[in-house]
This record gives sequence, structure tokens and C-alpha cells, in this order.
Amino acid sequence: MKIKLSRHKTKIVCTIGPASRSEKILKKLIHAGMNVARLNMSHGNLYEHSEDIAHIHRASEEIGRTVALMIDLPGPKIRIGKVNPDPLPLKRGETVTLCTSGKPGSLSLIPVEYPELTASVKKGSLIYLNDGFIQLKVRAIRKDEVDCRILVGGMLLSRKGLNIPGSPIRIDAVTPRDLEFVEFGLEQGIGLFCVSFVERAADLQKIRRFALERGRKVRLVAKIERKKAVKNIDEILDAADALMIARGDLGVETPIADIAAMQKQLIRKANLRGIPVITATQMLESMTEHILPTRAEATDVANAILDGTDAVMLSEETAIGRHPVETVRMMARIAASIERPEQASQWAFDLLDRFKKKKEKGTISIEDVISLDVIEATRILKIRLIIAPTETGTTPRRISRFKPPCWILSFSRDEAVHRFLCLSYGVLPLLLDEGDGNDWEALLEFTRARGLAAPGDTVILTESAPPGSRQNTGSLRIMRL
Repeated sequence: MKIKLSRHKTKIVCTIGPASRSEKILKKLIHAGMNVARLNMSHGNLYEHSEDIAHIHRASEEIGRTVALMIDLPGPKIRIGKVNPDPLPLKRGETVTLCTSGKPGSLSLIPVEYPELTASVKKGSLIYLNDGFIQLKVRAIRKDEVDCRILVGGMLLSRKGLNIPGSPIRIDAVTPRDLEFVEFGLEQGIGLFCVSFVERAADLQKIRRFALERGRKVRLVAKIERKKAVKNIDEILDAADALMIARGDLGVETPIADIAAMQKQLIRKANLRGIPVITATQMLESMTEHILPTRAEATDVANAILDGTDAVMLSEETAIGRHPVETVRMMARIAASIERPEQASQWAFDLLDRFKKKKEKGTISIEDVISLDVIEATRILKIRLIIAPTETGTTPRRISRFKPPCWILSFSRDEAVHRFLCLSYGVLPLLLDEGDGNDWEALLEFTRARGLAAPGDTVILTESAPPGSRQNTGSLRIMRL
């Protein structure tokens, strides 16, 4: 079967929900450019999620494109309950009561799923709803109710988040409910999880141990949403397999004016370590309702790619939006435009220079030397493809962070490695069957047979070190077909 390379190398993560869970729409999303399907466990129920998983697998298999599934754990996020009406109009200057007793919502009462709310606020405290778009000020506190004046109003949907900047959240980062969802994911054959509200490495290690006790290895995406996570970012990166910059809560927990600089710093740290990074939240939010994004949103997506992100994520746009397929197409068009060689990211050049200096000083690993040589070759020669067989995913990842102008074909027999590479910029993961050979001739024949390369094309092949070697990559070859 022929394989067609996508026009965009930046990976697209789509949140699946009522607007996108039918197989018909899922197929359109895959054709439009979806690489990873995100299941947000803060919404829906396990039956719906299991149905979504089955539909995604069928759609992916019928089209013949790999789509990774990623479960996003809710974590200790404070959420409101069911509002009535839904959405609930909140008007500036009016009063509303937040209640933790389980009373049903009404025009003047908003249920909150956080028993410690009254202990976490004081008179005059500011409370933010829906990523800070709605702002309340505490007027009075009773046993299980908090009276507030509405400073900034808006339409409030059920299950939206609630933030109290400066107040500690009295819940562990990994909740018992999170572990239930991990167990569900493992039963469904999913090994990629987003961990919400991470503050330290131990939060990730708790989930990793939980999975190991059940005989499974998992890959964990650390969601950076809190000020403490930014402070502890180095230890978190040591424990994480990937990073997500979740700008919604991060922009409430930290000054919103600092978000752009934080985004750049976090992406650079992930690039330096060679782990994939996702930029998320409100990327094309206006397309939840409208057929086109704002100019600022289109620029936001482009700048995230120039910053060095591996993937961009859509949330409400594809979960409940009116135009899920059009939104993915737009994301893909923006990515393809900004990825043109003449638009190359300055950070990619800076990263390359940094590793060149390490190479000159002799303080660089063999794997990094090989990845540098691969990139140098792509800048001097007209390279069609980089072919990188891998057991762990390390080799294609180390090359990917430099954002080469050509595609990286990663060949693997490990399905978990294969799917995880769906998050990496410019990597086309290919799964080898038991009968497929993994020598150079077999890989080149595989590439030619699927229309990925033709006679006269020049390709780079990275060569693994012998079995038992401590290094993952030993050398490279440049070949003309």
C-alpha cells in the first residue's frame, strides 16, 4: 500500500468528544491531519470512552494511518458541577453562591466539587472560573457556601474549572480517581497518559509504579499548569516522557503576561533533553463557533511551531465545536506554511549551535554526534528521507528536535514505541511485522514499495550499534537510490 507524506510535520492532537466521536468524523479528522486522539477523562463516562477507543482504532485501521491514543487524567482540578441552565449567564455586579453540599444548580447557585473550598478562601479572595474568563470576589463564607460578587461575567458551562490563585490545593496531584482511569486505560491497551497539575517528579513516579505493579510500562506527559511545576521543571523533565504546556490553568496560576516567555523556556528545555512537547489551550478557540480563526490565533499556532513545539493541541474546537474537521485542516495549513525551509526556526539553529559547541569540547554523547551529523548532511545535500530504525525511539527523537527539512522514517517492532513517536515533529512511525526484515536492503525496499522514495533520491540511514552495546546509534550512511 502506498503511503502519502503529510504536508505538515508538526503533530496535531485532537480532543475527542460529542462533535467528533462518530467514525465518519474521526476518519475525516485523520485525513485532515490528526496524529493523536486525546480522551479527556474530566468529561464523559467510561462506556463513552471505551466506545471512542473502538471507533478510533477502526477508523485508523480502515484509513491505514497510525493514530496514538492519549488519556488525559483529570488530577486535582477543582471543577464546578452541573449548572442550571447550561450555559449559565453570569452578569457583572450581580451575586452568586458557590456551594459544596451537593445542592442542584440554579440561577443564583453554582455547585462546586471541592469540599475544602470554604477553607481555601477568605473574604476578598478572587476566584476564577473557565480559565479566568469569569472572575468572582468573595463576600461572605458559611459552612458549605461562599457568596461572591461577579467582577467579570460571561456564559458558564457545566464542569468548567475553578482556580484560586495563591491558595494551596488540598488534594494530592494524583488522585484515586486518576488511578482508576489509568487502570481503565491499561485494560484498553493504552500506555500514554497525561498527568494533570504535576508539581514534582514524585507525582509521575506514583503513576509509573502503579502501572509497573500491573506489569505494564507507560509513557507519561507532564502537564505544566502550576507555578510550582515551573519552579521544579528540571526534576519533572527527568521523570517525564513528554511535556504539555497547558496554558489555560497556567495563565491563571501565574501572571498571564509571563505565559509567552514561559512557553519558549519550557519548549527549549524539552528540546534540549530530546523529549516531545505539546503546546495546548485556546489555540484556535474561535473556531469552536466560527469557520475561520482570528489572525491572533493563527499567529499563536505559527509562533508555537517556531518556538520548537513538536505538537499543537485542540480541545473544545474538536470536542464540542461546530467545525472540528475544518479546524484540523486549518491547523495543518498553518503548520505547513510556517514549516517551509525559508521560515526555519531560529531556535533550531541555536540548538544546533549549542550541540556543535558541546561536540567541539568533547562533552557530547555518541547519539548526539550522530544526530548532528544527520542534520548537517540535510543542510548540505538534498536529502529525501532520514531512515531511522529504532528499539526505543531515542534516535528519531534526537534528530527530530533539530526540525530537519525532510521526514524521518522510524522503523520499530515495538507498538508502544511506534505510537509514542506520533508525538514527535517530522517523524513518520512505521511498524515492522514479524516477517519484515530490518537490514538496510529490506528497509529501503519497504520505503520504495510504499512510494516514499524513488530512484535517484538521496537518503540517510542511521545504523544501530550491535546488540548489547550501551549506545543506541552507531553510525550513519548516505545513499543514492
